[in-house]
Amino acid sequence: MQSETDRTESIREWITASGWAEGPFELAFLAAGEYNENYLLTDPGEGRTVIRLNHGSQLGRNDQIAYEYSVLEAVEASGVTPRPYRWSMETGALADGIMQMEFLPGVHLDYRRDSRWAASIFAAIHQLPADERLEVQPQPIRDIADECLDLLTRYPDHPLQEEYRKLRDYHAEIMDLAAESDGLFADDTLSVVNTEVNSGNFLIGEDSAYLVDWEKAVVSYRYQDLGHFLTPTTTLWKTDHVFSEEEKLYFLEEYRERGAPSIPMEELRSKTRLLERTILLRGLSWCYMAYYEYMRADRALVHPETEKTIKRYMDRVDWFLGLLR
Repeated sequence: MQSETDRTESIREWITASGWAEGPFELAFLAAGEYNENYLLTDPGEGRTVIRLNHGSQLGRNDQIAYEYSVLEAVEASGVTPRPYRWSMETGALADGIMQMEFLPGVHLDYRRDSRWAASIFAAIHQLPADERLEVQPQPIRDIADECLDLLTRYPDHPLQEEYRKLRDYHAEIMDLAAESDGLFADDTLSVVNTEVNSGNFLIGEDSAYLVDWEKAVVSYRYQDLGHFLTPTTTLWKTDHVFSEEEKLYFLEEYRERGAPSIPMEELRSKTRLLERTILLRGLSWCYMAYYEYMRADRALVHPETEKTIKRYMDRVDWFLGLLR
């Protein structure tokens, strides 16, 4: 495995050879997720941009970086997402794909202080038209449940068999929920939804706010983002916060005022609650799958804090499942 210095130098060489920056520039590690790593490129003439390298796809795509570029083009008019500049999949062994995009300032979202900013971001994005280039989830409860089943059954020799049984039981509950709510979203408008809205994917400034990680975006219904934002598997990922019902209603009222005034509050809350329950399954199912992968020596990106969180979630499956039942 390359050292951080060697890794940065390899990326610098690729950028120079590809003509993505002219003249001398600085390159520094910014952050990494499960399937991506990000570097800050500082060009004296062009300013700061983000270089994003991809190492896999949660959507099962072999053109992940090109897809992300299309997503960013689709949401650019919102003014609350980074502008995409260029992409390439001709990276050799460096990554599966690479993209250059706008650098945006800010700090990570604080759930106790910044939920109104999140509401404003979602309102701006959800009012944009759906984009035909993106994957569509027209039945969000069933589509997410199907994704969860794949995560739960991916590794038959998984050691956490008791947790598997509990999650399969909850999966059956969500499938029943999908049947009961069939056609519920028929009158709603499809829009681009991010589907991964934990606090670390927001950048909050004094008078601005952005949502920056769009690797798993699809076209579906607004309730995916609203439910994901409020679900405890999301809020506890990087913080110690669990939304109270009062806080959830405040967030949804702020969202409704900015982006969905025609939807009755009772309807907005009830549909969001359905997706909260569904996305709880998604969060736990992903952790179940990732628990197995983190035991493998060939994983491309390994994060000790993520590993600790995955194990903590698996230790508390009963607690999580009891929160929204």
